[in-house]
Amino acid sequence: METIEKDAVASVHYTGTYPESGEVFDSSREGEPLAFLVGHNNMIPGFENEMMGAKVGDSRTFTLEPADAYGEQNDERIVEMPREQFPEDVPLELGMMLMSDIGPFRIIAVTDASVRCDFNHPMAGKSLAFEVEVIEIRAASEEEI
Repeated sequence: METIEKDAVASVHYTGTYPESGEVFDSSREGEPLAFLVGHNNMIPGFENEMMGAKVGDSRTFTLEPADAYGEQNDERIVEMPREQFPEDVPLELGMMLMSDIGPFRIIAVTDASVRCDFNHPMAGKSLAFEVEVIEIRAASEEEI
């Protein structure tokens, strides 16, 4: 395969930043390239869309709005839960990430009676900027698809 398209396995080096501050939130530059199967929801939609048609050696720089990344912050995904639903031996701290049967959540408030839990993705509502370099493209095997 010469370009990034559906059912290709693309390997890329990337740096992701928050465009407002320039703070790096993730990068593959100090390690192995990120490999992903294109067109199978392995990446946030906007990232994949921006990389379609790229060739080995291409570099792309783009900014994704929240709708094309992790979505908007949704207040309906913030829920108040009774404190007794949490083990007594687990110290609950603000910002702590925990897992439930409906997915991961972050603790945003704790009282003696309740715990406020945010089930939004931690990057929901944020614009994300990427600098990406295509390292390798190959056809996916049947086992990978």
